[in-house]
Formats: sequence, structure tokens, C-alpha cells
Amino acid sequence: MEFDDLSNRVIGCAIEVHRHLGPGLLESTYEQCLAHELSLKAIKFKLQHPFITLRALRVLVI
Repeated sequence: MEFDDLSNRVIGCAIEVHRHLGPGLLESTYEQCLAHELSLKAIKFKLQHPFITLRALRVLVI
């Protein structure tokens, strides 16, 4: 799958969730609804996946 195609599909899912829920809810609500929408579109994802920056990697190596 092309990166642009994947980006468009993910953004489309996010817009769809926001269109149905509107603003003002907790982030966790949007997260779960977006996860559901991504699943419906067969887009692989991980919830709350750990993120390590290059700076953190340098500290671990030194």
C-alpha cells in the first residue's frame, strides 16, 4: 500500500470519528472509536505503542 493512500485512509477514519462524536470528549473515547474504525477498514495499528526518540537511544547507548 502506498504511503499516501494509507495516510488518506487513516485521516478519513479520524474525520469520520470526529464527525460522529463531535468535540469535547476524552481522548480515550476518540482512541477507542478510531481503533474500531481502523479495524473496520482493515488498517493495522497498535494502541499506545511505546515511542523511543533518537535522543533516548543515545542515552541508552552511552
